[in-house]
Amino acid sequence: MEHTLFCLLLLLSTHIYSGHSDDDDGQAKAVLTKQPKSSQIFSGESVTLRCNIQRGEVTDWKYTWRKDGVDFLSRKHKYEISEVKISDSADYRCLGTHVDQKKHSKWSDIVRLTVTALPETTLTVYPNPVYTGETVTLTCSVGSGWSYTWYKDNTKKVVTLSGRHTTTGTTFTIRRAADSDQGFYWCQGEIQSRSISSIISDPVTITVKALPKATLNITPNPAYTGETVTLTCSVGSDSGWSYTWYKDNTKKVVTLSGRHSTTGTTFTISSAAESDQGLYWCQGEIQSRSISSIISDPVTITVKERPAAVLTLQPNWPQIFSGETVTLRCDIQGGEEIEYAFYNSGKLVSTKTEPEYRIHPTKNGLYTCEGLQKRNGLKHSQTSNALQLTVLDQPQAVLSVSPQWLDPGDSVTLSCWVKESSTGWRFFWYRTVPYTARLLSLSDRSYSVEPLSGNGTSEDSYTLIPTGPSHTGGYVCRAGRGDPVYDTLYSKPQFLWSGEPQPSVSLKMRPNRNQHFTQKSLSLSCEEKGNTIGWKLKRYREKAVDSECGSNWGSIAGSKCTIMFTFSWDSGVYWCESGSGEYSNAVNITVAAGPLILESPAYPITEGDSVTLRCTNRYQETNPIPKVDFYKDGVLIRNKTTGEMTIPVVSKSDEGSYKCTFNEKESPKSVVRVRGVTPGPSTSVLVGVVVGLVVAGVLLAILLVLLCQYKNAKDSCCNRTFSLPQPQSTNQQDQESTQGRAPDPGYTLLQHGQSLSPDHCLSPLSVISHTNFSPFTLYTTCYCTLSP
Repeated sequence: MEHTLFCLLLLLSTHIYSGHSDDDDGQAKAVLTKQPKSSQIFSGESVTLRCNIQRGEVTDWKYTWRKDGVDFLSRKHKYEISEVKISDSADYRCLGTHVDQKKHSKWSDIVRLTVTALPETTLTVYPNPVYTGETVTLTCSVGSGWSYTWYKDNTKKVVTLSGRHTTTGTTFTIRRAADSDQGFYWCQGEIQSRSISSIISDPVTITVKALPKATLNITPNPAYTGETVTLTCSVGSDSGWSYTWYKDNTKKVVTLSGRHSTTGTTFTISSAAESDQGLYWCQGEIQSRSISSIISDPVTITVKERPAAVLTLQPNWPQIFSGETVTLRCDIQGGEEIEYAFYNSGKLVSTKTEPEYRIHPTKNGLYTCEGLQKRNGLKHSQTSNALQLTVLDQPQAVLSVSPQWLDPGDSVTLSCWVKESSTGWRFFWYRTVPYTARLLSLSDRSYSVEPLSGNGTSEDSYTLIPTGPSHTGGYVCRAGRGDPVYDTLYSKPQFLWSGEPQPSVSLKMRPNRNQHFTQKSLSLSCEEKGNTIGWKLKRYREKAVDSECGSNWGSIAGSKCTIMFTFSWDSGVYWCESGSGEYSNAVNITVAAGPLILESPAYPITEGDSVTLRCTNRYQETNPIPKVDFYKDGVLIRNKTTGEMTIPVVSKSDEGSYKCTFNEKESPKSVVRVRGVTPGPSTSVLVGVVVGLVVAGVLLAILLVLLCQYKNAKDSCCNRTFSLPQPQSTNQQDQESTQGRAPDPGYTLLQHGQSLSPDHCLSPLSVISHTNFSPFTLYTTCYCTLSP
């Protein structure tokens, strides 16, 4: 109703009083006041504006009200708003006009009406949560000039004040908090003189908890000498706690030092020592609230020496080869709850749950290990001894063949070794065959290999027995060890040669000798005896197989290989080899750059044959050299002879290494090989017959002597002539040994056709029979003692 009237008056007064200006002079001045006088008016309050004229009664005046420049008339000197709104905020003025309309007052000063919304109430609680017995303060905030009402559990239940519950200004205090103090709390502000209340606060829950108990954790425990130990104290999830640490008893606070420090919830012992052992406690405190937690249970810290770690290599080989598998083993006492860390030159390379670490090293390394605790990864053990691994390149096996020249029927031993290491190897033996892609092969593809034994041998030697022509050829070996097996490289091929002619092919040489001068021509040819084709001439020199003739040495024409100008590096063993792996006889050729060579047969000599060794001068090849010395196996056997030495009947004992010297010059050594005679079936029968005849002759002679003595010791016991066959020597040496031998002293030799006189026969023991036989002769010589 007030607002409607105000609007009508406003419209009417717009024209009637439009002539009054703010500067109109009058005898009186209007005074405008506001009730309540507060500068802050809240929505819903009642506001009264009063306009007083200094002269006259209020009834003598009419009033003009101006709100933010808009005027309206009223007979009343006051303007009332029962429930003010924010939209009522404005600048207000008033003017009085006397009823006789002959005068008017001056305009009043501006009065500012500011209307604000009712304030919200803020409730805070400290501390919250709260511990039993602690003091809690609730603070309600609206603004100045407000008083407060406190509610618990619901907004209609005002808290009851007591000795523990008091209010002062904006605060509500709960002393010695108990479980009964838990619940929801609100507050509301009031200005009682104006009958207004703030918006009630949001509820706050107060939680009252029992005093917490501190919990102490220690890591690691037990600890090792020199290790860092961390003690952690916690009092629930609440923040704001500080901590006190005790050792040995609850009244002895720990002393801080360079090794002992605290930060927040932790107490740290650096470089733990035996003196740090003992009982420890902790307690939480909130100093601003003067409360302490229940002290923790004690925890015992044990400090001990770290267990030793021992690093070993399995297998414990002194040398390791690139890519070989070995195992590092880290042994630590009491290692059931640890992990094993392995380091190379101080850098972690692996962590294992088991103490073994398999590696395939390709380069040198310095390895160590240590134990780590599984639960936290902290160091558990001492660092182990350092293990230096020296890694070598993959080794090549070395093979030797002994003897290297085949003597049929004898055994041949293959020996294999690894120069860099002699430990842990198993040896595998192979024979070379022509290169085939599907077979195991040497790296240079010069040969493929076929195994001689399936699983190899633990011994480093392998015996071929008995040997024969089929065993000639190349052999290689290699060694393996470990799990998985690590193999060496194949050895270089070594060869078993035979000087004997072979069934399929023979190697022929011109000149036919095993020593040659440099810058001379030498031809070799593979002369086939069967249908085998594809023979190639090869040679072995400087401990390696050369390529075949015609590739980078010699010239080939058909089956003939010619070296037009020999050099010392052409020395070596030469042989023919077929595409199917067959070998010819081999020849060991020496090319000498010096002035002398010893000419000897290039092939083995048959036992019983004659052989001539000739010492040849480079510059007088056709003339014999005078005063030449011959040596066998380093021993002088012929002194100052002509340039030739003949052995008329060769025996096995003549086999050996020969050389000749002249004028302080010497030839290269030449090996003479002697092949034994293998008896045939007819020869064996003949030998048996001869032996039988010899035995019969001896028995007959003894029988005659006994018979002679039996008849008459004085009679002639040997008065008949024994006609004996004339002995025939098979060689000059036998003749020389028979003819040149004198009878023993006291004995006479009965020659062919000679009679024995009775005086010469004293007793059966006086007759001595000497039998000499060969496959073609049999004779008996009797010796009788001479009478005085």
